[in-house]
Amino acid sequence: MSNRILLVDGMAMLFRHFYASSIHQNFMRNSEGIPTNGTQGFVRHIFSALKQINPSHVAVCWDMGTFTFRNETFASYKSNRPEPPEELKPQFTQVKHISEVLQFCNIGINHFEADDVIGTLANHFAQYQNHEIYIITGDRDLLQCVNHNVKVCLIKKGFTEYHIYDQKRFVDEYHLNPIQLIDVKAFMGDTADGYPGVKGIGEKTAIKLVRQYHSVEGVLEHLNELTASQQLKIKNNIESLKVSQSLAKIHSHVPLEFEDIYNKMAYRIDKHSILQTCHDYELHVSRKFIEKLL
Repeated sequence: MSNRILLVDGMAMLFRHFYASSIHQNFMRNSEGIPTNGTQGFVRHIFSALKQINPSHVAVCWDMGTFTFRNETFASYKSNRPEPPEELKPQFTQVKHISEVLQFCNIGINHFEADDVIGTLANHFAQYQNHEIYIITGDRDLLQCVNHNVKVCLIKKGFTEYHIYDQKRFVDEYHLNPIQLIDVKAFMGDTADGYPGVKGIGEKTAIKLVRQYHSVEGVLEHLNELTASQQLKIKNNIESLKVSQSLAKIHSHVPLEFEDIYNKMAYRIDKHSILQTCHDYELHVSRKFIEKLL
């Protein structure tokens, strides 16, 4: 019998549901005046996912501050991002605490991003044929983790709609292997993360180059076969290309105690405890939602 492992990008859920409701100024404040809208969205979403995917093991992965090893490689990494809204700031701590109270295995490692933790766990557990791994995220970078045992569920709409990528869908859509997404991102850069890639090369050209030459290194080896314009762009941005390739790659060797984590990830829904937690922390919208859901 296979074990179904669910890896959740906690911050992706928090951000998505905060902004979905804050646009209407619906912050769902508790009796102390602290907003709970993002946290309540996280709670509703994760239990919807549990019902839909029915995992045996669950881990929620978190970013731990803004500085990671990537900032040592590229000081401006993610520095272009604005300060989070005041209503969101207290929910960073709040949502992690609620997740712990709800008995989820919460993992955050200083110096690494949640993506790296997810990638490391997925890479490790995918080695075992009796594991199915599902990753829930809003970050397309995690598509590079897709393989025969790993599916990535990109949040599409609401609490239950996803673009679900297995290896076949990724190859059919991109005509690349998932790991080659790193090389595509190296050329096109990432405006959200603040690294440039090669100025003047967008996604369409980046995909075409990687399809033809397989990797950044392959393109550089056949540089003379490219158009004069492409050659000039790459030569003028060669260092940026190499740095961007490094930044785009999810680190899959985060130091983790896999056996201990796996045991802690075992999860069974306790409806009474969940509803009591929602009551205790004034998550009234979540409580009503879960009463109907479960």
